Amino acid sequence: MAVLGLLSAALVGCGTQDAETPAPNAKATAKATATATAGAATAGTPSPRPSAAAPGPKPARVPAAPPTMAPGPGGLTPVYTHRAKGTEKVVALTFDADMTADQGPRAADGEHFDNPELIATLRRLKVDATVFMTGRWAEEYPDQAKSIGGDPRFEIANHSYSHYAFASPCYGLPTVPGPDMASDVQRAFDSFRDAGAVNVVPYFRFPGGCYDDAALRALAPAGVTAVQWDVVSGDAFAKDADAVAEQVLDGVKPGSLVVMHCTRSAAPVTERAIRRIVPELRARGYRFVKVSELMSR
Repeated sequence: MAVLGLLSAALVGCGTQDAETPAPNAKATAKATATATAGAATAGTPSPRPSAAAPGPKPARVPAAPPTMAPGPGGLTPVYTHRAKGTEKVVALTFDADMTADQGPRAADGEHFDNPELIATLRRLKVDATVFMTGRWAEEYPDQAKSIGGDPRFEIANHSYSHYAFASPCYGLPTVPGPDMASDVQRAFDSFRDAGAVNVVPYFRFPGGCYDDAALRALAPAGVTAVQWDVVSGDAFAKDADAVAEQVLDGVKPGSLVVMHCTRSAAPVTERAIRRIVPELRARGYRFVKVSELMSR
């Protein structure tokens, strides 16, 4: 957990790039269109015994595919940090649910890598948010992963399976070998599916925020958009909730993307900070959105 302590002081130094306008996910759009067309055709087919009292079935509602960005130069995984255009007062609060692959014994000994009180507060305050979850976290807390991933206020994004680094050095984290990076990400998606999570989006956050071109190239087969941030909350191992709140409040601007944590042992004051951040930003006219909405605007 010393890693996250360092992370609170140095998250901004991990290399990001300016956000670009997202491109539609062509494959998902084509599939959605085909599904909608098939549903409409089925709806228009008369039954053998039509009933005047019972209308025919309606076409199934096809949910919109989450927006993604087009690959970067040379097919590199694209990176999104914030909404760079427009002045609309929207902000995305994101929460990293961190747990490394080797922390199972610590969880068994009673260390809490979850934060159900934080999730309950976000629900009570009616805040939409994105949780960047590791696969190992979903395996440790499958009921919570299912609950978060089944709540329309939230969406689950990928924070790797192991929470090992995708570039080195990265705050002392072990490093995922390049050939294993895409499979590590897929393993996390499999963990979300196995837990029963539904609202899962094709976004990925690098552990520690650390990446380079080699990582972006290795991750390309996963087909994800990497999501970073432009506001660092400083909540990792913080003990002063007001200091965390002030750092967020001072940094937020229209279209901002805030990084926080959903881990009691590593970020014990985040829930208290949220109780101040949310009403103060709302008083300034801000609306809270998920990353998928921020990226689509």
